Amino acid sequence: MKRRILPLFALIFALMLTAFACDKKSEEPAKPTPPAATPSAPAPQPSKAEAVPASTPTATQSAAPVNPALLKPEAAKEKAPEKFKVKFTTTKGDFVVEATRAWAPIGADRFYNLVKLGFFTDIGFFRVVPDFVVQFGIHGNPEVAAAWRTAQLQDDPTSKQSNEKGTLTFAKGGPNSRTTQMFINYKNNDRLDKMGFPPFAKVISGTEVIDAINKEYGEQPQQPTVQSEGNAYLKREFPRLDYIKSATIVTK
Repeated sequence: MKRRILPLFALIFALMLTAFACDKKSEEPAKPTPPAATPSAPAPQPSKAEAVPASTPTATQSAAPVNPALLKPEAAKEKAPEKFKVKFTTTKGDFVVEATRAWAPIGADRFYNLVKLGFFTDIGFFRVVPDFVVQFGIHGNPEVAAAWRTAQLQDDPTSKQSNEKGTLTFAKGGPNSRTTQMFINYKNNDRLDKMGFPPFAKVISGTEVIDAINKEYGEQPQQPTVQSEGNAYLKREFPRLDYIKSATIVTK
């Protein structure tokens, strides 16, 4: 009789341990999703049966005159200086970043060319995850966004610089998929280092501006819709979103 009771007791004890382990696992917070760029496949477009508001620009209807150079990403091949500073003017104030080409040469060159072309004009902070990242870089004009969406970069080597608090890094949706989307790290996110996210710059002044960016919409804005409708969508659905007004090379 005792021989039968002991195995039964061992089985019950094992089941109790398994249930306890499952409960503990369910309590663990999920890690934030790495910053991803929209896949290169075309964004969904409204069907013919769906009415498109007249005020909503489409990929072939610009909301404002566009610098023709912004529609030719293949020509934006200027090599960046080894170090350069960029001043961002936003709806929350100004901040300055310093880029270091040695950290990620390909990414730094792309950033330099985007700034010189005036890409960062009226650009929304469309993804804000507290204690993780703030993401931006989809152009508010769908025509410009479409031009850059397939202008993908080869990956830079990783581990030159860690994703420390305040560093700027390009978002990506897979190998060799960086385009114009980037993020600023709200904290030390070193787990991104080995995932292929090499920083190319760091905020050197105005960190309080980054911290003050409106976080109420979190990850609600949908990237495919931002791509296809631009700022018309963001300003209609998320009226208190913060924006980059301009970004310029600091010469002094």
